[in-house]
Amino acid sequence: MDFDDLKSKTVSELYKIIEERRKEQLNLRIRVKTMQDVRSSRVKEVRRDIARVLTRLQQIRAGE
Repeated sequence: MDFDDLKSKTVSELYKIIEERRKEQLNLRIRVKTMQDVRSSRVKEVRRDIARVLTRLQQIRAGE
């Protein structure tokens, strides 16, 4: 997910993205703990996607 893509999203869409990514993050954590096959780079990508969305929400709250 690119930060420029987030600029065109509404607040409700951003919250929906966060919810989806957090669920994915939980599933990835569980898979790592149970020694299942997980791409470690995907864990990093999901964490950064969440941070990007939270940053965008903070920008919206601040009024840009």
